[in-house]
Amino acid sequence: MPRDTLLEIRSPLTARPVPPRVPDGPQVVQAFISRHRPFFILLAVLMGQLLLLSVQVTRDQNVPLAKVWAVSAFAPVERVLRSVADGVAAACIAVRDLGHSERNQRELSARLAADEARIRELSAQGSENARLRALLDFKAQAGYPTVAAEVIGSSPGENSNAILIDKGTDAGLMADLAVVTPDGVAGKIVAVYPHSAQVLLITDPAAGAGALVEQSRVQGVLKGAGRGQCRLDYVMNDSAVSPGDKVLTSGLDRVFPKGLPIGTVVEAADGNIYKNITVQPVAALNRLEEVLVVVSKSSGPEQLNARD
Repeated sequence: MPRDTLLEIRSPLTARPVPPRVPDGPQVVQAFISRHRPFFILLAVLMGQLLLLSVQVTRDQNVPLAKVWAVSAFAPVERVLRSVADGVAAACIAVRDLGHSERNQRELSARLAADEARIRELSAQGSENARLRALLDFKAQAGYPTVAAEVIGSSPGENSNAILIDKGTDAGLMADLAVVTPDGVAGKIVAVYPHSAQVLLITDPAAGAGALVEQSRVQGVLKGAGRGQCRLDYVMNDSAVSPGDKVLTSGLDRVFPKGLPIGTVVEAADGNIYKNITVQPVAALNRLEEVLVVVSKSSGPEQLNARD
């Protein structure tokens, strides 16, 4: 009886049909190869002949065809791998260059900051030298003895304009001495200590000075108005005073030498009897750093007129 013929066998006891036997997978493959063995042998022979032929056949420049096929098969893979390698190398170079660039940028930033600090320092030194030179020139032209002092403090109050200088009784200073700058009048000393003195600025409401208008020679009393300005009181309505006129010290207060510049008229309007005159000081009272104290109350030469 053939093996692949399935018979239906019944048990004599139960008289039930027995299911057919199913062959295993390897048996099926073995049966298939055995059944088509001539075909597989022919295929193997053809592949061997083709391989031998490709080894023997050459193309241009005596290159074997098999080598040509191998190169053609692996060329795309080689190109991909080479592209990946080139990309990785380029990325590494870019990262290295970026690190160098960041380091160079930090170095340049630090150098720039140092240069800017040096420029600011030199600019401050230049400004200080210019102020000191102007102070020395004014001292030489003043015609009366003065003592140079440095501002070491200022009053924080808005309506109390005062500064503290680094000279006191040790430098021969006393109260009611005039304090001036190369630009004009700053104020007067109101309190003296062994190594410092307090100066009341002319913009303080408690400050006062004898003054006159340079153009018309009209005299009045300068009072502090606060907020960085002064007013010129007791000038009659019929007096010739206009915005832009220069205001000088008159010397009548026996504190400030005559002819020192005080400020410029910014507003002049008629009042009931006297004009309402507002004066802007010419000295930068909010930025004082060095001043001169007039140690003699004698009047100086009047040729010290107002300066632009």
